[in-house]
Amino acid sequence: MTFIYQRTVRFGDTDAAGVVYFANVLSICHEAYEAALINLGVDARSFFRGEELAVPIVHGEVDFHRPMRCGDQLHIRVLPVMTTASEFEIRYEVLIEGFDRPVSRALTRHVCIDVQTRKRILIPAMLKQWIEAEAVD
Repeated sequence: MTFIYQRTVRFGDTDAAGVVYFANVLSICHEAYEAALINLGVDARSFFRGEELAVPIVHGEVDFHRPMRCGDQLHIRVLPVMTTASEFEIRYEVLIEGFDRPVSRALTRHVCIDVQTRKRILIPAMLKQWIEAEAVD
C-alpha cells in the first residue's frame, strides 16, 4: 500500500506571492520520505547519521500543476522505484485535499554508498524490500 504523508502548508513555506516556494516542495517531499522510513520501522536518527551507510540525493526535480497556498492540506504519495542495485528513485505526488489530481510531482534519486570508501554499495535489505513492495511501474 502506498505511503501517504499528510501536512499543512505553513506560512514559512510560501514566497512573496503567497504560494509554496519551489525549493520548499522538495523539502516537504523529503519530510514525506523520512516519515515513510519511520513507518517502515527505520530508526531515523541512526539512518540519517550515516555511520556506515549514506543515501545521498544525487538528483531532484519538481513540476507544478497548480499553486499551493498557506493552509492547504497536502497529501503526498511516496512511490519508490529501484533503478539499479545501488540506486533508487522516489516519485512524489502532491495532492491538495479536495482535488483529485496532483498539484505537483517531484522526484529524488538516491544512491547507497559506504561512508568510509564513498563507493556505491547494494541497497540494504530493508530498503530493498520496501522499494520492491511499494514499487510502481
